[in-house]
Amino acid sequence: MKKTTAAKTTKTKKSAPLASPAPAPVPAAVSAKSVAEAPAKKPAVKTTSTSIAARIDVGFGNTLYIRGEGPGLSWDKGLVMDCIADNKWTITLSDAVSPVVFKLLLNDITWCVGNDFQVDAGATIEVEPTF
Repeated sequence: MKKTTAAKTTKTKKSAPLASPAPAPVPAAVSAKSVAEAPAKKPAVKTTSTSIAARIDVGFGNTLYIRGEGPGLSWDKGLVMDCIADNKWTITLSDAVSPVVFKLLLNDITWCVGNDFQVDAGATIEVEPTF
C-alpha cells in the first residue's frame, strides 16, 4: 500500500483591517495680525432735523414759502413748503445748530403778520400764521 501524506496547508493569519487614514491636521486659527483689517469706520455724522408745520388754508393756486435764519434759509428768497393737506404745510431743515428764526410768506410775496417765529434746533413746531 501506498502511504499517502497529507498536504500541508498553511493558514495565514488575517490581518487587522486597515485603519482609515488620520484626518489632515486642522490649521491653527489665523492670527488677527495676518488678516487684512478693514479700514476703520468713520463715526456716523449726527444730523438734526428741525420740522416746521403751518396750519393754514392759503387757497387754491397759492403756495406757502419760508424765509429766515437757519440751514438753507435766507431773508431774501423763500423756500417752498410742502403741502400735505388742504390746510397743512411742512418743511424739514437738516443740520441746524442754533435756533431757527423764520417767517412765512404767501407766494413768496406777502409776509405773515406778527413777530418772527423761532424753533430750537432739532425740535418741531406748528404755527398758525395770518395774512
